[in-house]
Amino acid sequence: IDPGNPRDPGRDRFILSKGHGAPALFQVLAMRGFYPESMLETYGQDGGIFAEHPPTPDHLPGIEAATGSLGHGLSLGLGMALAGRIQNRSYKVYAVLSDGECNEGSVWEAAMLVAAQKIPNLCVIIDFNKWQATGRSTDIMALAPLAEKWRAFGWNAVEIDGHDIQQLFDTLQDFPAKNGKPTAIVAHTVKGKGVSFMEDDNNWHYRTPTAEEVIAAKRELGLEVPV
Repeated sequence: IDPGNPRDPGRDRFILSKGHGAPALFQVLAMRGFYPESMLETYGQDGGIFAEHPPTPDHLPGIEAATGSLGHGLSLGLGMALAGRIQNRSYKVYAVLSDGECNEGSVWEAAMLVAAQKIPNLCVIIDFNKWQATGRSTDIMALAPLAEKWRAFGWNAVEIDGHDIQQLFDTLQDFPAKNGKPTAIVAHTVKGKGVSFMEDDNNWHYRTPTAEEVIAAKRELGLEVPV
């Protein structure tokens, strides 16, 4: 990727299918130089370009697709990967999905087509935090065993600790897989990891922390807090 040429036809593509994770994506793009980090101060403000979900590519450099209507990111990534094949381009496509999003039939339809078309340059990373809006994701739609389901659909599926960045990095070194299959990384995570009063508490799926809670969370994470 090149911040100076964000629409380079040969760039790798990243789809944040779980669009509610947009604040992290906005931060990373700023750190990579797609726009000044000072712009992030406008997040959530009336008339600003940073909203709860990624906007269209025309509104913000580095964004590949407006997402947040769950169940579509993998299909978008599949389309981009197929386009690369047609154009004889070797770029890679990554899509981050939520576990609850895997309730959608469109995810599995795309998963079958990717395997049938033998597209090795497509990688999905599933944020398997075991929660969705209304309850445990494994109870609502019996997702487990999740990695085995992806394998049954013709993917190379590996399970990792989603909080171990080195493990994620090392796993991605084996992508694309030499056997020609697409890659699915099931990343086991904990919602609110590192903050005692948020960890594995689904109330924070909706709650906004108070100013005092933000300070308390920063202290637990070892971040600088105002004196």
